[in-house]
Amino acid sequence: ILDDPDLKDIDPIVLKHCHAAAATCILEAGKQKADISAISTCLEDCKLDKERIEQFCTEYQKNKDALEILLGSIGRSPLHITDVSWRLEYQIKNNQLHKTYQPSYLVTLNVESSDSGSHPDVSFSCTMEQLQDLVGKLKDAAKSLERATQM
Repeated sequence: ILDDPDLKDIDPIVLKHCHAAAATCILEAGKQKADISAISTCLEDCKLDKERIEQFCTEYQKNKDALEILLGSIGRSPLHITDVSWRLEYQIKNNQLHKTYQPSYLVTLNVESSDSGSHPDVSFSCTMEQLQDLVGKLKDAAKSLERATQM
């Protein structure tokens, strides 16, 4: 979008905001299975002119089925972590055979979903500092959740 010559005079930040707003509108319309009249009313409230609303609705109608299929493939609920496993990996040499002696952790999160589809485990590698940062953020999240449930 940023390379389009017709849009070169528009500030890139404004263009990105417009793109995000349009994507959000399309996503919400698909999620709500909104009909054309509901979409038109919403866009009229946003002060879009009639010609643009008609063009938007026409394009939305053309791609509605594909959008619903795409949204259906995403699933309805987030994955749940059921287990975590880890191992310490110690890199002794790099590709150029220089000694490095860099420890890192290989972490695997076992996940499941309430949807029927199976999901592969999530694996990543991190340094000691990155793992400590992750653990700290998880502790902060747990404390925030605990405070929220006590209110």
